[in-house]
Amino acid sequence: MKIQESAQDYLEAILILSQEKEYVRAADICTYFGYARATVSVYLKQLKENNYIVVDDKNHITLTDAGKEIADDMYDRHTWLTKIFQEIGVPEEVAKEDACRVEHYISATTFRALKAHFENCNK
Repeated sequence: MKIQESAQDYLEAILILSQEKEYVRAADICTYFGYARATVSVYLKQLKENNYIVVDDKNHITLTDAGKEIADDMYDRHTWLTKIFQEIGVPEEVAKEDACRVEHYISATTFRALKAHFENCNK
C-alpha cells in the first residue's frame, strides 16, 4: 500500500518521540512539527483508521507493527541519507532538510545500493 509522505513523516516523528519520551501524545507531535492541534488531530485520525497507530484511553500514541515498520524505514533512510550527504560535503542543516525530502522518493533499490556503497567505503 502506498502511504502519503505526510503520513510517513508523522510515523517517523512518533518513533523519534517515543525514543525520547515515556509516552507520546498529540501535543508532543504539535510541538515537534510546529503544527496546530487541529491539523495533527486530522492526521492522527487517519493513521488510526489505517491501523498505523493505537491511541489508548490516556491519549498515549503507540505505533502498530505496520506503523513501526514504515517509521523504522523512514528513520533509516533519513539517517543514512543525511550521513551520505554530509560525507560528500553538504552542510549538516542542508543535508538534514534534503534527506527529509529525498527519503520519500528514492526507490528501495537505489537506497539500498547507496547505503551498501557508503558502508563499504567506511570499512
